[in-house]
Amino acid sequence: MKFKIEDLQSIFHKTFREDYQTRLEFGHHEPFYQAAPEKGQENIIFSREDFFASGLHEIAHWCLAGDKRRKLDDYGYWYSPDDRDKEKQALFEKVEVKPQSIEKAFCIACTYPFKPSTDNHSLKDHDPSEFILNINKQFEAYSRTKFPRRAELFIEALKQFYQK
Repeated sequence: MKFKIEDLQSIFHKTFREDYQTRLEFGHHEPFYQAAPEKGQENIIFSREDFFASGLHEIAHWCLAGDKRRKLDDYGYWYSPDDRDKEKQALFEKVEVKPQSIEKAFCIACTYPFKPSTDNHSLKDHDPSEFILNINKQFEAYSRTKFPRRAELFIEALKQFYQK
């Protein structure tokens, strides 16, 4: 099956656009969440270029963000691009465990291969095994209890579309 960004966008919009006034846009150089500047306007999740995996990842962040965070650009978090040192990389990986465990669930739901991302190509000899282990542990914890509500809704929408 070919994974098309237009399908992902359509599934997201059908599931969330009206209730959450949020849309998904592709084709951007860097991912970014833009909170609506005024009431009645839409929030925008900008996904990287035309990468299906980027869309899934950015939706996972959105599904995890609470009401207050969704009112802030990029949910009020910092983002340190590639070239992070070991300390910044450890911090990055710590905050990425939950969104990437949700992304893994999305990938399973739509039968797309999940690939954990350390998002840092400059660190030489970096061993991501602990990070991957923590993603898997969080995924298992969510699977035993439940995923955040919006993530659950999106998992079901992906299953309905891709596992017909």
